[in-house]
Amino acid sequence: MVSTFANIFKVPELKKKLGFTLFAIAVYRLGSHLPLPGINAQALGLLMQQLKQQGSILGIYDIFVGGALSRAAILFLGVMPYISASIIFQLLGSVFPQIEKLQRDQAGRRKITQYTRYLTVGLAAFQAIGISIYLESQKFTAPTGATMAIVYHPGWLFRLTTMLTLTCGAIFAMWIGEQITEKGIGNGISFLIFIGCLDDYPRYFIRTAQLVMTQGLSLVNLIVVIIIMFLIVAAVVVMTQATRRIPVQYPKRIVGRRMYGGQSTFLPLRVNTAGVIPIIFAQSLVVFPATIASYLPQLKEFTQLFRPGFWIYDLTFFLLIVFFTYFYTSIIFNPAELADNMKRYGGFIPGIRPGQRTADYVDGVLSRITLPGALFLGFIALVPWYLINFLSVPFYFGGTTLLIIVGVALDTLQQIESQLMMYHYEGFMKRGRIRGRRR
Repeated sequence: MVSTFANIFKVPELKKKLGFTLFAIAVYRLGSHLPLPGINAQALGLLMQQLKQQGSILGIYDIFVGGALSRAAILFLGVMPYISASIIFQLLGSVFPQIEKLQRDQAGRRKITQYTRYLTVGLAAFQAIGISIYLESQKFTAPTGATMAIVYHPGWLFRLTTMLTLTCGAIFAMWIGEQITEKGIGNGISFLIFIGCLDDYPRYFIRTAQLVMTQGLSLVNLIVVIIIMFLIVAAVVVMTQATRRIPVQYPKRIVGRRMYGGQSTFLPLRVNTAGVIPIIFAQSLVVFPATIASYLPQLKEFTQLFRPGFWIYDLTFFLLIVFFTYFYTSIIFNPAELADNMKRYGGFIPGIRPGQRTADYVDGVLSRITLPGALFLGFIALVPWYLINFLSVPFYFGGTTLLIIVGVALDTLQQIESQLMMYHYEGFMKRGRIRGRRR
């Protein structure tokens, strides 16, 4: 493994890309610490700690933006407006044929990318106004009874400056992500979220070490937690890479004066096609009942029951994840279009007729393998609360953040692997010694 990392610095182009990526991340992290004007950052940080403990959607959002929300930074919104805009266009593509047609060719995808940028600006401005109004209405009440306002001087001047600052911050974050994709190691938007998810882990390690030293966490519990964490990470890696391979056969064909023999390949269907999107959708919906009930004193008991750790909340959350897994998979994967493309190029699945029969077969296989993926997503989303409640784990581990960290890390390794193999160096997933450059 050490020699493999040494290979990275032997490829000038790859070394340049890694250097640019590290520089872009440093700039992005700097923006995550520059405070917004007119906000009591200390009170907001304490309020966000409470929301994270309650499983609020704002607490999850703060993890995605690397703690910029708790610090009231100018990159408050991060790349989340861009992610939202991208998801909206994916959903619209399944409804409007015009957008679906644009998504099929390179020129159309460039137009979709441009429209996504415009929508990102609109969503960022809309979210910034809503956040500014929300912060004006919030106050943090300390255990001593002292009340601290989040905004020093509420009013339209604060709302306007917040909207302009946060919108520009979201545009800058989107630009940084696109630059990493173009000039860095690739997948810039996902990589920025990946870096944000790692923001709290140094504090987690320090807090855990302090608890062990002060005997707040027993050594036995720590060993059990480490074993469970290792097994969970291994399971996430397996489920992220798990695929069902369907054999596909292409007949002989003549191109010009040359005849090409029949080709045997396979169609990889991922067990977890939807990724982390179902958890995000489910998390957004599951907090609504508790949010509404919090404004109605007569529903106080319901508010206490509908929170992480109680069976009503956990069951609802789990079922929503299963539903959105199937829903989002059906949107991003179209078996009919796949069958038509295979038929156009003469491909077929052995034993299955081309056309509608192929689409039905692929749809049936995808429905069966999506079930274990959906159940696993539900399990991994509920793991953090049970670790905290039953094993007294002093940090948040699992759920959406773990899926993002593992998924982006594997994808980044594959990007580096392809660069190394292109220059004929040994990669991360290949054993043996370095063979050097081929002549």
